Amino acid sequence: MSTDSIHQPTIGRFTTEHLDETDSTNRVCKDLAQEGENTDWVVWTDFQTAGRGCGTNTWESERGKNLLFSILCHPQNVRATHQFLLLEAMSLALIEALEPHVHTGSLSVKWPNDIYWNDSKLGGTLTECSLSGQQLKWCVIGTGLNVNQRAFMSDAPNPVSLLQICNKELELQPLLERILSQFSKYLDLIKDAKYEALHKAYMTILYRREGFHDYCDAHGRFRAKIVDVEHEGTLILQDTMQQIRRYQFKEVQFII
Repeated sequence: MSTDSIHQPTIGRFTTEHLDETDSTNRVCKDLAQEGENTDWVVWTDFQTAGRGCGTNTWESERGKNLLFSILCHPQNVRATHQFLLLEAMSLALIEALEPHVHTGSLSVKWPNDIYWNDSKLGGTLTECSLSGQQLKWCVIGTGLNVNQRAFMSDAPNPVSLLQICNKELELQPLLERILSQFSKYLDLIKDAKYEALHKAYMTILYRREGFHDYCDAHGRFRAKIVDVEHEGTLILQDTMQQIRRYQFKEVQFII
């Protein structure tokens, strides 16, 4: 997609494009980045034909009912080993934008990238970054958020939408604008190298951030508590035998 051919309204610092349908908003943003586009973009759509969840998962979304968007941003002076900061920033932005609409239950982020309401999944985020030497060159952050969908037909175990929680439909663009406003705030923290403040805020919104809970890894089921998430995204757990366990993405399962 050429930037010459698309309408370019802005939301804050972001140039935006709304598409009725696309294969993947992440793919559109990556094309923009590979064309040498240095603008910070947001591409959002009513429907994706090839939307992805984590790994090989797909993302179920009824046409026009949910927020499906990707952000292309250009973080300055961020080391490649610290790209998890972008996922922390988006997680915080989503939680803060959703809080005014959720008056019961608890919002949290299930490490590393799922937005939860109680024990149900409300949304998720993927990041794809390009490097220039040891620094981030650009990052594409793709998010799917269940907003106005009444029912889910896939075999996903625990989806939920804001409509199901609040019993009220929400306008999508104002919600997107609130998310982008919050995300911009955290991009500024990253620009100012205030990484510790961002990380501390992320730790306060973690799912199961307190107490011992059930997990499962390649060796079986165990109980543990969250100790920390390291700057590259490694989850640190401490089990009931006081042993420290370290996990990369997909190496441990939350038993819900």
